[in-house]
Amino acid sequence: MIDRRDFLARALTAVGAVVVATGVPVAARAATQQQFAVTGPFTRSTVAEIARALAKKAYEAPDTSLPPILENLTYDQYRDIRFRPEAAIWADKGLPYQMQLFHRGSYFKEPVEMALVENGQATHVPYDPNLFNYGPLVPQPIPAEDIGFSGFRLHAPLNKPDVFDEVLVFQGASYFRSLGKDQTYGLSARGLALKTADPEGEEFPLFRAFWVETPAAGSDTCVVNALLDSPSVSGAYRFTIRPGLPTTIDVEAQLFPRADLEKVGLAPGTSMFYFSANGRTEIDDFRPEVHDSDGLLMVTGRGDRWWRPLANPKELQISAFQDRSPRGFGLIQRDRSFLSYQDLEAAYQRRPSLWIEPVGDWGAGAVTLVEIPTNSEIHDNIVAYWAPQDKIPAGTEFFFAYRLFWGGDPTLSAGAAYVAATRSGRAGVGGPTPVRLFVIDYGFYEEVDPAKLGTAKASVQASKGTVKNVVVIANPETRGMRLTFELDPQNETLIELTAALAFESGQTAETWAFRWTA
Repeated sequence: MIDRRDFLARALTAVGAVVVATGVPVAARAATQQQFAVTGPFTRSTVAEIARALAKKAYEAPDTSLPPILENLTYDQYRDIRFRPEAAIWADKGLPYQMQLFHRGSYFKEPVEMALVENGQATHVPYDPNLFNYGPLVPQPIPAEDIGFSGFRLHAPLNKPDVFDEVLVFQGASYFRSLGKDQTYGLSARGLALKTADPEGEEFPLFRAFWVETPAAGSDTCVVNALLDSPSVSGAYRFTIRPGLPTTIDVEAQLFPRADLEKVGLAPGTSMFYFSANGRTEIDDFRPEVHDSDGLLMVTGRGDRWWRPLANPKELQISAFQDRSPRGFGLIQRDRSFLSYQDLEAAYQRRPSLWIEPVGDWGAGAVTLVEIPTNSEIHDNIVAYWAPQDKIPAGTEFFFAYRLFWGGDPTLSAGAAYVAATRSGRAGVGGPTPVRLFVIDYGFYEEVDPAKLGTAKASVQASKGTVKNVVVIANPETRGMRLTFELDPQNETLIELTAALAFESGQTAETWAFRWTA
């Protein structure tokens, strides 16, 4: 599991902070921490050439050593190091983006090299302590040599035209996160997932270097190039960012495997699910629900829509949804009502969804969901990605592309019924019972008169146990539909459930799927 304190440390000042400055020139002295993002010519093939050359050599882990003062920083000491807003890159250029850098130390020991690209030329950005403010908790003296950075963040006018808000953060392994207009940070994405939930341990590729292209005046686009490296693979990534609702990021990736990639996840997303109305067993919390995402949404290659409510299981579980040429998938925060969370600080109703649309034909494989037990909301315990059916052989080159949407639900066809909420509990009111009651509410993105839909019939399937008392009725409170049914597990401990609605009018609906565990 990923400690969410790491994610808090990435945002060292509040989202939405105004950056008003003239900008301070980056130090011009000779750099020592540069191996990849060096000063020199740069083209679209530069990063791929570096990655291709790396893949032909044995993997060399980055030197994570730091001066003792930085290596032993506590979490609170690290948070007391803040980038100086007036030193933001491009702050004095009148451009649509500004960039701030993250210090190394504490949890973030891996060095990240930075370069700026303009007119076909890359310029290395050396570390300079004058770029940062060091609070009273930070021990002294701070080193002056070029130790590199741990990541960076981009600011742009996201919510107001005259305010530069934080829109994107790269920090930690290959993790990055973004958000849409009027949202707060929640789930993260990754460059690549390797051996996730593998008994031998997961492999975490690193973004070793970034080349950030200077944005054009009057444009809403910023391009980030990144070098990925790990024992099994090197890779070249290109991110094209456009803020808004949703914020979109086009990703082009080229992998150069050192070893056969048999347990690989493309376009992975990482989120947190603690509890909801579909699972509050042993929960002692004043809030009705706590999660960054409440479901996995999939649109298959045939255009069928599937909704899988997330769970916090007692034991790690992996679900694989076989498909060919998927149209999209993602971890969605569908419930946008404050009443569902009652958390004034966390504001879970404002967390972004992450929707992934593949570009081109991704072939056969499976949308894979990993759910890890957690007893706290500080851990990210949900991972979703596309697992190709065939391995990616060592010594080959593998290209793939996709688009990320950070915002709300992806666009649906007119009037399509969606799963608005899933609730479950014991089926009897007289006392404890193993029989479970499921209540699934459906909504419509366009206002629909339920009377014109005609009769709705439900088909509920269970891999084991017995389903009974299946009922579909109109929900006048939501102007949607409600499906209820009871599941008798009959001493089973794991049961796969699916439910589908068929309307007399021909109206379409998402297919609901869930794994019940004792």
